[in-house]
Amino acid sequence: MQKIKNIFIVLILFSLVAGCQTIKEKTDEIAKKENEKLSKYIGKSLNNLKTDLGLPDEDFKNERGNLELVYNSKKYLIPCERRFEINSDSIVIGFISNGCF
Repeated sequence: MQKIKNIFIVLILFSLVAGCQTIKEKTDEIAKKENEKLSKYIGKSLNNLKTDLGLPDEDFKNERGNLELVYNSKKYLIPCERRFEINSDSIVIGFISNGCF
């Protein structure tokens, strides 16, 4: 009886570990797609970004004096924030994406 119990516990633990790995792989794939999607704006003009994404929810100058545009949305009640950094020549030089999938 003890052997059956131990085998059952091992199978449950194996299932949990395998499930966690699957979730990590899926979230890594989603993050990779998000970064590929947003990377296309690097080196593009501010107008190109606004044409595709619309007006930002927020904009401000950061500590380096560059303009930052913030786009907020929600999917399945999970907040998503995308920030784009724009240099003085109105060119996108960077982005950060948090909670987006």
